[in-house]
Amino acid sequence: MYSEQVLEHFRNPRNAGRLENATAAVQASNPVCGDLLELAVRVEEGRISEARFLCRGCTTSIACGSWLAERLTGKSLADARSIRAEEISAALGGLPPATFHGAQLAAEALRLLGEKLR
Repeated sequence: MYSEQVLEHFRNPRNAGRLENATAAVQASNPVCGDLLELAVRVEEGRISEARFLCRGCTTSIACGSWLAERLTGKSLADARSIRAEEISAALGGLPPATFHGAQLAAEALRLLGEKLR
């Protein structure tokens, strides 16, 4: 059911944990399934120098949070804002409809982060 990319990020999450001295931190939740994703970044000179995530949720939500935190590091704020759920899903091997909510949760956290960094 899960792609190798999803399983790899789930088993070996990248950039998991709290980020001390974060420029911005947000929390997104999925009220239907109860998954919760915290996303924090440190911004220096208009670029994300570090990103961390914490997730309480399903395999896919954890994998999406891991992929997103890894992908954000080094990106400009404009580039980071352009990431959508469909891109997250595709990068993780194409999430089936039953698990696409993980990509939507990560995209929602990124949207909230973008609002906070305006």
